[in-house]
Amino acid sequence: MDEIIRRLADKQHFPNLRTIVVAGHSAGGQFVSRYEMTSNVYKLPGIAISYVVANPSSYAYLDGARPTASALPSNISAATPGFRPPPPINPPPAFVPFSDSKYCTGFDDWPYGLKNRIGCAARVSEEQVRTQAASRPVTYLLGDSDILPSGIFDVSCPAIAQGPTRLARGLAFAKYMNDNFGAHHETVVVPFCGHSARCLFTSDVALPVIFPK
Repeated sequence: MDEIIRRLADKQHFPNLRTIVVAGHSAGGQFVSRYEMTSNVYKLPGIAISYVVANPSSYAYLDGARPTASALPSNISAATPGFRPPPPINPPPAFVPFSDSKYCTGFDDWPYGLKNRIGCAARVSEEQVRTQAASRPVTYLLGDSDILPSGIFDVSCPAIAQGPTRLARGLAFAKYMNDNFGAHHETVVVPFCGHSARCLFTSDVALPVIFPK
């Protein structure tokens, strides 16, 4: 991907190109989310790079905190159908140290966290990953009906620690990045879309994100 971006940014080949959007859905969304925080190919002359993360099953958290029900907006139901937990009397903070780390020992390992990173992700320090993740322009594109375990839905312990559904995980992670690390990431919830790349990427609200002016 680094080489693709370098070639696209080469003015000898594409002299009029001004913007590159790296976008992916589902497993592709997982790739884009982790790529934007670990790649060193970003500041290129005359090129604005942004990232669109659509409906992934999991994210790479930057520390040991994980979301509680308080991380989800009250006006969006991100739980699985038929499951509506009662609101807690004393709502917990939105993000707390993961309580089941003793039994879910890999919850903070890459690609769910920053520990034990491999490959290209291991070439940058944890602090650099955090800085890049918070400073780069990211939009989370989420289907408001992506609340079923359709497709290859990650039900591993580290993934469940991030939320019960793809929608819940995306909403929580966006809030986590903005509230805990000072990012300015955007979230676009696409109405009437489940786990469908076509539904998301062709929606009216998504087109300006994928094809910015």
